[in-house]
Amino acid sequence: MTSHFDNRGVVYKGPGEVAVESIAFPELAIGKRKCNHGVILRVLTTNICGSDQHMVRGRTTAEAGLVLGHEITGQIIECGSDVEFLHPGDVVSVPFNIACGRCRNCKEGNTGICLNVNPARPGAAYGYVDMGGWVGGQAEYVMVPYADFNLLKFPDPEQAMEKIKDLTLLSDIFPTGFHGCVTAGVGPGSTVYIAGAGPVGLAAAAAAHLLGAACVIVGDMVTDRLKQAESFGCETIDLREEGDMADKLEVILGEREVDAFVDCVGFEAHACGCNHGQEAPATVLNSAMQITRAGGQIGIPGLYVTEDPGAMDDAAKIGALSMRFGLGWAKSHSFHTGQCPVMKYHRPLMQAILFDKVKIADAVNVQMITLDQAPEGYADFDGGAAKKYVIDPHNSVKS
Repeated sequence: MTSHFDNRGVVYKGPGEVAVESIAFPELAIGKRKCNHGVILRVLTTNICGSDQHMVRGRTTAEAGLVLGHEITGQIIECGSDVEFLHPGDVVSVPFNIACGRCRNCKEGNTGICLNVNPARPGAAYGYVDMGGWVGGQAEYVMVPYADFNLLKFPDPEQAMEKIKDLTLLSDIFPTGFHGCVTAGVGPGSTVYIAGAGPVGLAAAAAAHLLGAACVIVGDMVTDRLKQAESFGCETIDLREEGDMADKLEVILGEREVDAFVDCVGFEAHACGCNHGQEAPATVLNSAMQITRAGGQIGIPGLYVTEDPGAMDDAAKIGALSMRFGLGWAKSHSFHTGQCPVMKYHRPLMQAILFDKVKIADAVNVQMITLDQAPEGYADFDGGAAKKYVIDPHNSVKS
């Protein structure tokens, strides 16, 4: 058993505030119960996610004191007695979904809605509100349960460190963007509209190219994010500009609809055009039904919540949105929601990275920061920076 070290992590203090504080060193335990199936990781990289921002903005019921972070890559320093196939020194990617590997949903591959890791509802994640109370990984060290099932071991630790800026994105946003495209039916020759050019939207755009899309169109309201999408071959639409979306598509495609639509915005969406400063939480979903062809598919990896205390009205505060669902029904659309089951995709996407089939870190514009710079990273990201902030707690990447 390894000796315990000091540990620090990024802690949610309340709306608009995070701080780096001393936190407990992780133990191989879940409450009072031993966690012999778990491992302790020395965190190599851990990323700031847009989902974290929802909590930090005060748009969830997260309580102060929560250690944040569900995008984790690390090196094993201690294994529980029941861990058979992993060893200290292994470099691994941690799916943000926590999954037992034993329940019906896990056995069906639906690891995002595991039935045994969260007493409140199906599905769990590290450092996230209502997701089981698991300690987050924006820290120096973290415990990962059910390690043999959950973790993706990289074949060569040295090669992994050479490509760590890409591989760190396997814990969430690359599989999530890819999942959004797969569930939207993206394939060779598809025309695709991706709502949102944040990190998940940019990852989805890169995934659409990897899947063989003919034309990938990204819409956003932040100029730098649109430029980032253009940097790897996407068409873009500035949603601050007035005009009908179908008209804008026709200029690009010669057609007024797309084959596939991917919502990478979620519940904090804003209205387009002259009203772009106003929240309109259903606007992306309604736009999806308008501009997706009849029989098309709509992937929704963007986050929607059951409780939003900062919402614009009482209905939206409980996740009740005003959608023109009849239009989607009339056009025979299919909608796919929910967390990405990361394990369904992370191994083949790892291979795509290792064999240079995709430059995902370039696509999402990875920016390395130290653990102490995390509060500044949160603030910059909240301001619309066209970057994916990756925390390097031990200066492992730099060294």
